[in-house]
Amino acid sequence: MKIKYTVYFVCTGNTCRSPMAEGIFRKMLDEKGINYIEVKSCGINADEGTPVSVNAVIAAKEYGADISAHTAVPFTPEIVSYSTIFVCMTYSHLLSLLGTIPREQLFVLGNGIPDPYMGDEETYRRCAKAIYNALPELMNTLKIE
Repeated sequence: MKIKYTVYFVCTGNTCRSPMAEGIFRKMLDEKGINYIEVKSCGINADEGTPVSVNAVIAAKEYGADISAHTAVPFTPEIVSYSTIFVCMTYSHLLSLLGTIPREQLFVLGNGIPDPYMGDEETYRRCAKAIYNALPELMNTLKIE
């Protein structure tokens, strides 16, 4: 089936939250047999090629997502198209993209996902759980069945 649209998860450095959200969301879509949505992630201040956090890999794996090969991708205006949806980890991420991306293409995951950066494994587990718990609402909002 042809890709209908792309969902980009957006955080700051693209080494913690957005890669976990990308991996967990992709796993959820796979389990539902949904293959018409492309899932990616990027960071507003990402340093291209930075490896994903080890604790993020551990936390995402608990939800069946292997993100161990992920490296950071910076946000660039070139990735914006009419068929791209951006799901930000916080309202501040949404506000920083507002001048570049139309408002109707911007969402915040849940009520915002706190940054686990430099936290211990348990901090990352809580973050992954918050992401996992917010994704069904996102699916509903985007009318993904």
